[in-house]
Amino acid sequence: MRLAIDHITSYAFSSPVSRGLQRLRLTPKSTSGQRIVDWTMELEGATLEVEYDDHNQNHVTLIALVPGASRLVIRCHGVVETADESGIIGRHAGHLPLWYFLQSTPLTRTGPRLRSLAASLAGATDRVAMLHRLSDAIHDKVAYATGHTDADTTAEEALAVASGVCQDHAHIFIAVARAAGIPARYVSGYLMMDDRVNQEAGHAWAEAHVDGLGWVGFDVSNGICPDARYVRMATGRDYRDAAPITGIRFGTHEETMKVSLAVEQQRMEQ
Repeated sequence: MRLAIDHITSYAFSSPVSRGLQRLRLTPKSTSGQRIVDWTMELEGATLEVEYDDHNQNHVTLIALVPGASRLVIRCHGVVETADESGIIGRHAGHLPLWYFLQSTPLTRTGPRLRSLAASLAGATDRVAMLHRLSDAIHDKVAYATGHTDADTTAEEALAVASGVCQDHAHIFIAVARAAGIPARYVSGYLMMDDRVNQEAGHAWAEAHVDGLGWVGFDVSNGICPDARYVRMATGRDYRDAAPITGIRFGTHEETMKVSLAVEQQRMEQ
């Protein structure tokens, strides 16, 4: 399948920016189940400083805001060829050891509710089956709903309020998997919706490392393993490692952000 993606993030600042840096993880890489056919990044109100691959092998673009800018626009668009690999990414690659993905982070630290959920899954010998049970349990316990959590909500807090979005589902899955001794990581990316082209945000899911299979993806929010409708952008121990855009700025106090995202299948001409 070929997916055409057009992702625009725009910021309007209340006063001109004196200086600022933004770190973008908005460039996909060719990996198992996906091949980058074409990808372009366009900037308004900023200049490219440097590009590099970080410790998670995410491609990072560092940009500097133009002094005095009152608006920043980041547009990424291109075509990605995908295949259905049943969520299996395969063997672990890169310089980070697998035990790194067993380490807790502030967003995935276990509390009593997460430990209780982990205990309910104890004793399972089939790891893949157990991870599917975990995904189903989170889907049942935490309703998908916006407005109840934000980027700083921890997995324990999301489980407590029993509501959240894909980021929260992924963090809960990661926290419980790690508690069971299974390396797990966060994935940010895109999902082609079956019922619409235009979306308000990207998507997120989790991957767990299973002996004999390697990394396997689990999209708790949709109750499936990622298929050909998914595009992986960045991975890390939690959202903060894989966030599409992070940065700092000086000289303005308020901002308004708007996101426009379109993901659709590209039809091949005969």
